[in-house]
Amino acid sequence: MIFEFFMLLLQAEMRIKKLDIFIAKQFGLLFVGTFFICQFVLMMQFLWRYIDELIGKGLSVEVMAQFFWYMGLMLVPQALPLAILLSSLITFGNLGESSELTAIKAAGISLMQAFRSLIIITVLVMVSSFYFQNNIGPSSNMKLAQLLISMKQKSPELEIPEGIFYDGIPNCNLYVQKKDLKTGKLYGIMIYRMTNSYEDAAIILADSGMLQSTAEKKHLVLSLYSGEWFENMQSSELANSAAVPYRRETFISKKIVLDFDNDFSLTDASSLSNNAKAKSLAKIKHDIDSINQSYDSIGRMYLADARIRYYHQPFMSKQDSLQAVKKAAATKVNIDSLFEKMPTERRLSVVNYASSDVQQAMNDLDFKSMITNVGDRLIRDHKIEAINKFTLALSCLIFFFIGAPLGAIIRKGGLGFPVIISVMVFITFFILDNTGYRMSRSGIWAIWFGKGLASAVLGPLAVFVTYKATNDSTVFNIDMYKEFIFKLLGIRLKRHIFGKEVIINDPDYRHDLEEVRALRTLLQGMKSSPLMAVNYLRFRKSKDMAALTERLEALVEELANTRNLRILQALNAMPVVSKRHFFRDKRQLLKQFSILEQLLIKDHLPEEATQTPAGSEENSSDKTTEALPLPSDSTEEEQEAPLPTTTDEPPSETAGGNIP
Repeated sequence: MIFEFFMLLLQAEMRIKKLDIFIAKQFGLLFVGTFFICQFVLMMQFLWRYIDELIGKGLSVEVMAQFFWYMGLMLVPQALPLAILLSSLITFGNLGESSELTAIKAAGISLMQAFRSLIIITVLVMVSSFYFQNNIGPSSNMKLAQLLISMKQKSPELEIPEGIFYDGIPNCNLYVQKKDLKTGKLYGIMIYRMTNSYEDAAIILADSGMLQSTAEKKHLVLSLYSGEWFENMQSSELANSAAVPYRRETFISKKIVLDFDNDFSLTDASSLSNNAKAKSLAKIKHDIDSINQSYDSIGRMYLADARIRYYHQPFMSKQDSLQAVKKAAATKVNIDSLFEKMPTERRLSVVNYASSDVQQAMNDLDFKSMITNVGDRLIRDHKIEAINKFTLALSCLIFFFIGAPLGAIIRKGGLGFPVIISVMVFITFFILDNTGYRMSRSGIWAIWFGKGLASAVLGPLAVFVTYKATNDSTVFNIDMYKEFIFKLLGIRLKRHIFGKEVIINDPDYRHDLEEVRALRTLLQGMKSSPLMAVNYLRFRKSKDMAALTERLEALVEELANTRNLRILQALNAMPVVSKRHFFRDKRQLLKQFSILEQLLIKDHLPEEATQTPAGSEENSSDKTTEALPLPSDSTEEEQEAPLPTTTDEPPSETAGGNIP
């Protein structure tokens, strides 16, 4: 017996291992494919942001290859969570669609056991993502930043478009008819310059020219050839005088220096030392300590300066200080009266001095706050990036426990519905993460709260979906949500019972007839409201109401297996009991119980036709199997469902439901 037990355990273990290998193969192939798809989508989105930096620069293939390489390396940690989400969703969707997941559960293997191999793979991917962000990502981010700056500084004249006015240069609009990308020459140049006012406007026309940046990257030198210069001349002495006739100049060659400081100062890689994304955890921790020490020294210096300037206290002995306190307590000085006794000129001078002193203090504090805000922002950037390395890696595990259970619930494979679900989840994650990042970076939210917002929202969602999947609960049952909304809004529900093509067990009509009579008796005894007062503020359903609802639904479920179309029609016309429409439902139920009793007796239990059920007033007055006519004062709602006849023709569609 013990030997057989161990053999069974061994067989089960081998079965699970084979299953793990099978699921891992299915997931691995999809993961590789979805990863490259997600990587391509993210790269295209990133490329769209910097398309203006690449077009028309005359960059070599080597430079472009470096750009795409570093960009791909930087986007790998962002593509991994989306790839895990999509691949896990498709994997278990395919297993559910092909009934393989049903076979796995039928073999006694739980859903978490089926997840076991993929959980290990996801944990390995999560660790790899963290290693990538901490070791490979910072260097690639640094290289990409340097490359983008170099691209921006290369051939700034090529950024100027053809055929339209370019206003990227301060106080200048430049029009170029044509440009040569190989030589860098510009043709058909027209420049509209305006320095101080409209009267100082100048128009420059040139046949050709070249635009080059200076060595310090702060200016552009525009060399013009074969052109004319038109400029208005304004008198500097009389501001309101008319303009002097314009000045015209014809030149063969002329050079113009233009101010164009468009981040050209970022030529040195050392300027990127404050980029937190280009640092590892150890480097971030070291730099945070350095920044704190540096700005702490600046703060101590500002404090010492404030003590000297605004809170200066001269050294006094203890005796002198006591005398000063006594004199201050004995002498009362009214500042307003002293100010009123001053001459007018003296008072004006005092007010101007005080105002100037306050304005100077405000400017000084604004400057110091600007410097300290820069330090605070640098510290926040480094802390955000340190936390981001963990949250982005953790999102791989969260996305798996969202995608895999959803695939098991939806049971739809392919790239249709799973892609929609994945995009919605990723967009939600992106919005939450980006919002938390911006709020934390601006100092409005705490850093741990902002960066943990996405994980805090999607983590419980992953737990909920996993719980529903492991317990075979319905999450995407539209009828369930529809019924809930209808009950919440007080809308009456209608039954939709259709004839079944295959029926294994026929209903027990004799038992169902007895149940119909019992329910009618129970319903006739309920003459009060189904709501019972617990106290002055709360109400609950009566026990009779709960028993009626439960037994009625059990009866409907039992009789739904019948082949009798007239019984199905009567079931569809039977209302769903609600506390809001109880009295109207009561009348309708009593009528449908009578109809159902007649149908059961006529079609299935003819021997009951001669028996009179106890407590039945309706049957005591009429023992025939013919349908009872509707009373003349019946409501429109009661007339919606016609009573069945004794003919053999199938009934038509009624308001209670459709019969196929």
